[in-house]
Amino acid sequence: MRALYTAATGMAAQELNVQVISNNIANMRTTGFKKQTAQFQDLIYDHVRRVGAQASDQGTILPVGVDIGGGVKTVGTPRLMTQGTLSTTGNDLDLAIRGEGFFKIQMPDGTFSYTRDGSFTTDNTGRIVTANGNPLQPTITIPNGATSITVATNGQVSVTVSGATAPTVLGQIGLTRFINKTGLQPQGDNLFIETQASGPPQDGIATADGLGDMMQKTLEQANVEVVTEISDLISAQRAYEMNAKVVSAADQMLQSTSNMYR
Repeated sequence: MRALYTAATGMAAQELNVQVISNNIANMRTTGFKKQTAQFQDLIYDHVRRVGAQASDQGTILPVGVDIGGGVKTVGTPRLMTQGTLSTTGNDLDLAIRGEGFFKIQMPDGTFSYTRDGSFTTDNTGRIVTANGNPLQPTITIPNGATSITVATNGQVSVTVSGATAPTVLGQIGLTRFINKTGLQPQGDNLFIETQASGPPQDGIATADGLGDMMQKTLEQANVEVVTEISDLISAQRAYEMNAKVVSAADQMLQSTSNMYR
């Protein structure tokens, strides 16, 4: 019976939907995390009686047809790249972006990844790095003996060293943007890489060209709203239950048909 397979596609789609929602909830405390949503499309139709076909020799046209759908399929799990809420941490190297930009990170193999996670620290040489030790680009090294670190809204980094009265400018943290942010491919560890869908990276300076600005001693939280996720979870659960009932009903109909031949 066709309904069995149609309902099965609905159960599979809602199972994936719950998986996406669970990942959102699991990352609700992940710095700079961007939530995903599941998008669906109906499957191809079986046109039993095609609308608009000629119905008689006199040329009458069928005003409606008989189209039997085959179910549903998942076509995407795009990320919602909206701004997350900002929280003050007090750490000099915690940076949040207010705008479109991403931090540029150099990976061990020489390639670049991009992130909204601004929870930086320094390594054993003084370079500003991610929690995994990958350097922020362009590379900025905090000198030994620095008593204070200041990051301006445009990314300019300056430090005050012991015995000096004026701060020393070390460099400027750049930002990168993409024409299609949702086309970035997630890599885990709060990192994304460019794809053909995202377009090439466009490096620039914060506060210019719509890249946004930076806030020191602040981190961007995940853009996950718990109430919305729970509501979506309940809706997905109900949809799954409805599809399961369709499977049960179709099975009972098959059983009734089978009993007719006994």
